Amino acid sequence: MSAPSAEDGRDPPGRGEAPASGTPGAGDGDPAGLAEDEFFVDRSLLEDVEALIEDGRTYFEAELNFQKTRAAFAADRAKKIAVLGAGAVVVLFLALIGLTVGLIIAFTPLLTAWGATALVVGAMLIVALLMLRGAAAKWGELLGAFDDADPGDEA
Repeated sequence: MSAPSAEDGRDPPGRGEAPASGTPGAGDGDPAGLAEDEFFVDRSLLEDVEALIEDGRTYFEAELNFQKTRAAFAADRAKKIAVLGAGAVVVLFLALIGLTVGLIIAFTPLLTAWGATALVVGAMLIVALLMLRGAAAKWGELLGAFDDADPGDEA
């Protein structure tokens, strides 16, 4: 690629005669027609900082809108999860009632109606008691983790 010369009608920036008014690049805001140093003089540091601040505001607004949309989506999904989870718990509870009634009916010929009821309810109470004792032990472990006193400080 050769350097621009006066013969081909392209003068290098800052050389040759200034373009006459009305010709392209003569003060119409086209940086190609201005000398390199004139182009940078027209741009001030203040304008660059203002543009940077405006870009920052635009980015912040876009990010804020994105996060609002994402939070609304998460809230919608959380609501649906709660409804479906509650429905599942209700169906599970009804299934356990059906199991209990079925066990009582199945044991009735062997133990009589009262014996079958006592057996099924007793077994369920034993399971509930074991689960309650396990929960109490875990509660004690949890409280022990937040106890302020050190284990070696007991007097």
